[in-house]
Amino acid sequence: MVRALVYLIIILLGLCISPFLVGSKGYVYLAIGDYQIETSIVFAVIALIIFYSLLQLVEFVAVWLLNLVLNSRYLPERWRRKAARKHTLLGALALAEENWPAAEKAMAKGAEKGEIPALNLLAAARAAHHQNNHQARDEYLAKAQLEPSAVKAVSTTRTRYLLQQGDLVAAREELDKLNPTSKSKFPVLKLAIELYQAQQDWQALKLLLPIVAKKHILDDDGFKVLSLKTNTALLTQAVKLNEQELEKCWHWLTRAERKQPEYIALYAIGLNQFERKAEAIKLLLKQVKSSASAAIFSALSEVITPADVEAKKQLLALDSQYENNVDYQICLAKLYQQNHDHQQAKVWWQKACYLKDDKDNLHALADAQEHLGELNRALQTRRNAAKLI
Repeated sequence: MVRALVYLIIILLGLCISPFLVGSKGYVYLAIGDYQIETSIVFAVIALIIFYSLLQLVEFVAVWLLNLVLNSRYLPERWRRKAARKHTLLGALALAEENWPAAEKAMAKGAEKGEIPALNLLAAARAAHHQNNHQARDEYLAKAQLEPSAVKAVSTTRTRYLLQQGDLVAAREELDKLNPTSKSKFPVLKLAIELYQAQQDWQALKLLLPIVAKKHILDDDGFKVLSLKTNTALLTQAVKLNEQELEKCWHWLTRAERKQPEYIALYAIGLNQFERKAEAIKLLLKQVKSSASAAIFSALSEVITPADVEAKKQLLALDSQYENNVDYQICLAKLYQQNHDHQQAKVWWQKACYLKDDKDNLHALADAQEHLGELNRALQTRRNAAKLI
């Protein structure tokens, strides 16, 4: 645009000064070697303008030809990139349809000259994984990992695939590289929860629980279930080891958790196992006097023996409070059953069955009836139990 404006100005100036130049023609003399040229100033100016115009035309043609040559040189590369985009689109559609063989083939081809090869390779690895082609899957992931920005994504994906494959050891090795912490992303923490549970590594899961709660990886109900499962497993393991481990695990619980009946019951069973029976009974009776819990009643039936007469009396004194509690009835039935007092055991089993039809309770009642010689009643009770199956 500027160049055209300059040309226009030159032409206008030429038109303005041309009358003066016609009146005073003047001349231009050029000598180049053996050649001599003599002409008027007007012709010389016009010749210069024509020469400059031809020079510009030659420059334009030269640049155009050069661009044409360069573009022609890279035409195959453009074709490859266009084909890669086409393969990527076909692969994405095949993934949406869960056509895994077609998706793997298309995505692998699209990765060769694709704009984001790591994305294509991850998609191809997914398709190969769904076909149980683990070797091809690992090869795709290894190629995708060559992209520095995709290293963590590839490691997370590999961990997930190994976990789904059932190779827990290899999955744990890969997860340890990611080092799940409070700074880790949601998918990594989710994988850690699944893998620790699969390996039953409750210690690691216990350390992860505060992070899970803080980052809301699970909803409230899911977190409660996971927390209960983890703490129950840790207490159960501690009971099987030694008293020191039990105390360590118990004090690892929060103050609120140490008030939960499920944990109190397990702790009391552990105390009883390590010859701290009086402490265990005291803890359980204190809990049962304040609130009813199936776990506490179950622990009482396991800890109390026929020799613990006083504890049994305290339980019987709560009859009016828990007359409609089936767990209380079952607890006393088991205690009398331990003492081979089948008559009283039958009474309490009948109360339990009256409150709730349960095949285990009915079979226990039938056992008591058989010990008392009530064979017909026992047979009828077992028939009633069979109907509940």
